[in-house]
Formats: sequence, C-alpha cells, structure tokens
Amino acid sequence: MAQTVVLRVGMSCEGCVGAVKRVLGKMEGVESFDVDIKEQKVTVKGNVTPDAVLQTVSKTGKKTSFWEAEPVTNQSTAPADATAAAS
Repeated sequence: MAQTVVLRVGMSCEGCVGAVKRVLGKMEGVESFDVDIKEQKVTVKGNVTPDAVLQTVSKTGKKTSFWEAEPVTNQSTAPADATAAAS
C-alpha cells in the first residue's frame, strides 16, 4: 500500500540534496520523492515504511527526523478569547 512519509532533513547545499536524492533513488518501494532545501523538507511516496525511509535518509549523515505537524491550538483559541472579552 502506498503512503507518504515527510521528513525534516538538515541540508545546507546542493551536495546535501544530491546525497538524499541518491539514497532515495536506490531505495526499494519508492515511487516518487521531493526534496525542498529551503524548507529542509523531504517528501517520499511509495510502498515504504516511515522507519525505513528515516533510516535510509539518515545514512547520508544529515540530521533527520519526522516532520511534525504545526500546532494549531494557539491560533484557534486567540479569536475565541477576544470575542469573549468584547461581549
């Protein structure tokens, strides 16, 4: 079953990007991947497991971790507080 794995990877130059692309290109089950050096983000799609992708990209020597979703709680509570204070 195909799934998407998103990682945060410490990349500082095109050489870093090349190393990540090289290991993902050789990885079994990968259908496609996108490497964004500006966002330090690597998105991998295919018949892969998140742990396997993390281990593979970690072999490049770059700092690698799972991309965590942005917390939304602060943004959603602020307008509610402002409305309650105004009424």
